[in-house]
Amino acid sequence: MAIMATVATWKQRARQLKRDTYAVYLACRDPRVPWYAKLFAAAVVAYAFSPIDLIPDFIPVLGYLDDLVVVPLGIYLALKMIPSPVMADCRARAERAIAEGSRKPRNWLAGTLIVAIWVGLAVGAIALVVRAVR
Repeated sequence: MAIMATVATWKQRARQLKRDTYAVYLACRDPRVPWYAKLFAAAVVAYAFSPIDLIPDFIPVLGYLDDLVVVPLGIYLALKMIPSPVMADCRARAERAIAEGSRKPRNWLAGTLIVAIWVGLAVGAIALVVRAVR
């Protein structure tokens, strides 16, 4: 029975993270949020909603590191920067949107940036190999 309780706890935390991620997305558009919080929150949300991960999931252990550590840590820090009344409003709006079955936004700009980083790393690696062979 302890396993069932643990699974239920993790499911609840996952739902909260989903709601909070969407709420931070909504808070980025709120004029009551300071510019520095909007900037940080927008970066975290862009990464969280990006269809492509910086560390692909097929890489053992590290592939899920961003999903399990980076995104929750970023959301946690963004929540600390956003005023509490704004977050309360945004959480309520996020709950309604999730209950209505609204799809999460996709950030293709962030996905493109991540692909560009990987292409740049690949080109750099190829250049190093070519230089070493000569």
